[in-house]
Amino acid sequence: MVRHNWTKEEILEIYNKPLLELVFEAAQVHRKHNDPSEVQVSTLISIKTGGCPEDCGYCPQAARYHTDIEGNDLMSVNQVKAQALRAKASGTSRVCMGAAWRNVKEGPEFEQVLEMVRELNKIDVEVCCTLGMLTESQAKRLANAGLYAYNHNLDTSEEYYKEVISTRGYEDRLQTIDNVRKTNVTVCSGGIIGMGESAEDRAGMLVSLSTMIPQPESVPINSLVAVEGTPMEEQNVTSIWDMVRMIATTRIVMPETLVRLSAGRTEMSDEGQALCFMAGAASIFAGDKLLTTPNPDINKDMELFKILGLKPTKPYKKGDKPAIVDEEVPTSNKADLKWSRPGHTIDKNIAATQKAKAIRNTNA
Repeated sequence: MVRHNWTKEEILEIYNKPLLELVFEAAQVHRKHNDPSEVQVSTLISIKTGGCPEDCGYCPQAARYHTDIEGNDLMSVNQVKAQALRAKASGTSRVCMGAAWRNVKEGPEFEQVLEMVRELNKIDVEVCCTLGMLTESQAKRLANAGLYAYNHNLDTSEEYYKEVISTRGYEDRLQTIDNVRKTNVTVCSGGIIGMGESAEDRAGMLVSLSTMIPQPESVPINSLVAVEGTPMEEQNVTSIWDMVRMIATTRIVMPETLVRLSAGRTEMSDEGQALCFMAGAASIFAGDKLLTTPNPDINKDMELFKILGLKPTKPYKKGDKPAIVDEEVPTSNKADLKWSRPGHTIDKNIAATQKAKAIRNTNA
């Protein structure tokens, strides 16, 4: 039975259980709702890299930080399709297209993304996008193009969010998810651990996700990849035990949700990843890069799958392939495109911005 009334205290009690007891309980829940021999393989394509105006403290794509990320303008439809076909041939069943935007804007670039969705839908992969904030009209247009899932992470608890990002509000992220829910597109929403948050913040994020009706169809659990030049460059690597705890707790609290073992796998041993799979992780991102940060090679992943007796999940295992619908949907009006801008500041984000300006002035 799926509960939607979890409290922070209840989730913390689960999170803090003796580790082996926690993993055992999560494994039982996982086997009740999923095939434990299958792991979905997803591929993330950065269709537009760098230049983002936001100040997310973890993100190397923020234009205000100096991270040596090589940016690129929006890729062509043919380039994206070619990458998707290569990924599918390697065992990928879901392709997620990510653009470093604050929010989707009406115009030629969004039309190009819609065409990408249509083309990838035709090659029989689950098509996912992560494009920033999204209006109800834009969500409907993506749905009509054949989008299967939309990713919009909460990142952390509502309380700690203010310590990570100052250029957009938590409520905007919730509103975007609500807009997606008004279509037949599934929701992918999770967060990042290792940003300096407490266990209470991790539980708080799971409260936000688990009390949604319905709960997200998939929840990525990312381990922070600290990139030089970002405000979080000095954060320590997240303990594998913390990752296992977070994955196991997510599995118990959201039993029907697909838990995704996402960023940070290059810092994990094969044994650590195996424990994550046992605790309920049922998806990985494949490919040597995850947007802009390192990721294990697909051949290494397939070797680990062979050792563990795992196999890639076929597309549409938990839902039908979306149809492409030829229907005219009105574009968003100006009022819909105005998202909030919180008024607070974050000292470490400002310091990283000033450091980047100094480097650029020196190199000028």
